[in-house]
Amino acid sequence: MAELTSPIAGKVWKIMVAVGDKVEMDDELIILEALKMETPVYSEESGTVSAIMIKEGDPINEGDILISIG
Repeated sequence: MAELTSPIAGKVWKIMVAVGDKVEMDDELIILEALKMETPVYSEESGTVSAIMIKEGDPINEGDILISIG
């Protein structure tokens, strides 16, 4: 199981997937916002989204776990 972590501190702007969705490597999963700039977060491997640890609007720190992919 892989864990997708936040590359930056900011806020969760949009979640593009749901638990149970199949994803491929390099699919856009989440968009983060920091300093009024949007930063997409991409899947690092293929699999199925098994858990989403955040919700839209949540503040996050660099390194926080966002999604688990199994």
